[in-house]
Amino acid sequence: MAVPFRRTSKTAKRKRRTHYKLSKPTLVVDPQTGDLVLPHRVSPITGEYKGKKVVNVKEAE
Repeated sequence: MAVPFRRTSKTAKRKRRTHYKLSKPTLVVDPQTGDLVLPHRVSPITGEYKGKKVVNVKEAE
């Protein structure tokens, strides 16, 4: 197995690791409730997708 000739410097290591950051999820406004939801997913609040009822959601008691 190959072994590096020189030790990797702190700067080189940190430049490589700059791409490891988290990305924030894309959110869209639900037209029915006005809440932020993930796009192309069933709304967890209303249970609708593209204006059609897909899932029956139990209401909070």
